[in-house]
Amino acid sequence: MTLTIRRATAEDVPAIAAMLADDELGALRESLDDLAPYERAFAAIDASDHDVLVVAERDGVVVGTLQLTVLRGLSRRGASRAQIEAVRVASSARGEGLGKRLVRWAVDEAKTRGCAVVQLTSHKSRVDAHRFYLRLGFVQSHEGFKLPLS
Repeated sequence: MTLTIRRATAEDVPAIAAMLADDELGALRESLDDLAPYERAFAAIDASDHDVLVVAERDGVVVGTLQLTVLRGLSRRGASRAQIEAVRVASSARGEGLGKRLVRWAVDEAKTRGCAVVQLTSHKSRVDAHRFYLRLGFVQSHEGFKLPLS
């Protein structure tokens, strides 16, 4: 089976939203009843020069996704950093190394875009994901903080 990692299109939004909702956390914060918010967010991401949303497709079926955002900054002598977000693999494709391929794609893309650092956050409850990122060479170097605005 051939796996292709490609830029997402508007037609991929339902599959991406379904993957976002397909775990304990996602089930609490995502809703597939109305895809309009996801479609609006996709349009903004797709129009940005600093964001790329990709999907992994196998035999015409979307089985993975992630978003990469380049953050410009002054620290580290004006270096850019890449933020990896929303790494998801369809439940039917988990355990096949797809997540590893997606993250490696993101790291390579960050290098191509001139980034000095790749970073990501992962919810404290996602212990398996933490082990996964550690195996890929990521280091738990910071504590994250969030402030919900709605």
